Amino acid sequence: MYLIKSISGIRGVIGGVQGQNLTPLDIVECAAAYGQWVIANKQVNKVVIGRDARISGKMVSQLVANTLTMMGINVVDLGLSTTPTVEIAVPEENAGGGIILTASHNPKNWNALKFLNQKGEFISAQDGADILKFIKDKSYQFVDVDHLGTYVKNNTYIEKHVDKIIRLPLVKQDLIRRKKFNIVVDCINSTGAKSIPPLLKSLACDYTLINKEMNGQFAHNPEPLPAHLTQLIEAVKEHKADLGVIVDPDVDRLAFVCEDGSMFGEEYTLVAIADYILQHDPGNAVSNLSSTRGLSDVCNKHGVKYSPSAVGEVNVVEMMKKNDAKIGGEGNGGIIYPALHYGRDALVGIALFLSFLSESGLTASKLRKKYPFYQMSKQKIQLTPEMDVEAILEHVKNSFSDEKINTVDGVKIDFKEGWVHLRKSNTEPIIRLYAEASDQKTIDKLTNKIKDSLSTILGKTS
Repeated sequence: MYLIKSISGIRGVIGGVQGQNLTPLDIVECAAAYGQWVIANKQVNKVVIGRDARISGKMVSQLVANTLTMMGINVVDLGLSTTPTVEIAVPEENAGGGIILTASHNPKNWNALKFLNQKGEFISAQDGADILKFIKDKSYQFVDVDHLGTYVKNNTYIEKHVDKIIRLPLVKQDLIRRKKFNIVVDCINSTGAKSIPPLLKSLACDYTLINKEMNGQFAHNPEPLPAHLTQLIEAVKEHKADLGVIVDPDVDRLAFVCEDGSMFGEEYTLVAIADYILQHDPGNAVSNLSSTRGLSDVCNKHGVKYSPSAVGEVNVVEMMKKNDAKIGGEGNGGIIYPALHYGRDALVGIALFLSFLSESGLTASKLRKKYPFYQMSKQKIQLTPEMDVEAILEHVKNSFSDEKINTVDGVKIDFKEGWVHLRKSNTEPIIRLYAEASDQKTIDKLTNKIKDSLSTILGKTS
């Protein structure tokens, strides 16, 4: 089965054998290593935790909370919450860090511990390496009974999160309220059902929730891709809605369905919101290497600098800070708006998108037509333990050495007609193969070139 321990946290399938799957022993040792890192950094001995609605979530949360308190660390438990809400709560609580218990877009049998620093941002590569060393060396200590940490629950942070959003200058409260948008939300049986309604209520939107039971029994694949959104598309048509909204289980990714049932496209969530932000507050923008070139087009329109980063939220944030970016994120529907916080946040994305629709007077489908049309393909190559990923990527790089190559994160090949990006996933045992061009025929041509090249090396590494 699967267990991935990386610099960003631990992720795996619940059950099975220690060290091969996500078992109670793995959860405890990783929580203890993180706790030791907080203590070693001489930060405040307080950690905020929160979880999505996964079936295993309560169990994992209890293991993490009890481990930390046995190390003398005070725990603030937000319970059922969202990733961006936990990120906001960490500095508000003056905590030494935070742990989000979610496997994001992975299926229901997965769970994960995602680690935050005292700013409420994902830990750096060096911090992650330090935590992995604590795990390897088993160099963590527990306190005696007189020095146990405290445990408190706090269910106020979603309300605080929403309040911070609607007070942002570029969230046009009055305009949105006058529009009285009718919105359908696919909550994917997780905490979108708890966090999105307060936001829409505060903006006087009418809304219908589907898959609203927070039981972790995901009604469909939780990754917000077009193939998984047929139910939302039908609901938008049935309710004659102005907009369909889909988030992932921990509410940091966001995609839209237009009023006519067409997909706005998760890649264009960031493109549209960046267009809106840069109209009002010109500045630089960042997305990762696997994101659409549509953001670069928007930056060119506004006369600002676009910069690509390695894949991963921490890498996007680092590049945003370096370039003093006004907006950034990832093409998977992740919006990072520094005016609120440095983290992907579907809730602020919803508010900013509704502001753009209200101010422009456009429907979602008409807004989408403002942007160049790029087709994107997102495929996966399943890995086995025997596969030499570095050899695979090196083979691809050498096979296309006449093209423009970027090796900051995997191998990205810029052809004249489009691009193809291959990289090892940080969250699943796969190689991601993304491609973008002006039409599907060109994408197929480019990806077939890559696959033909891979056919020889995969036989040798499997």
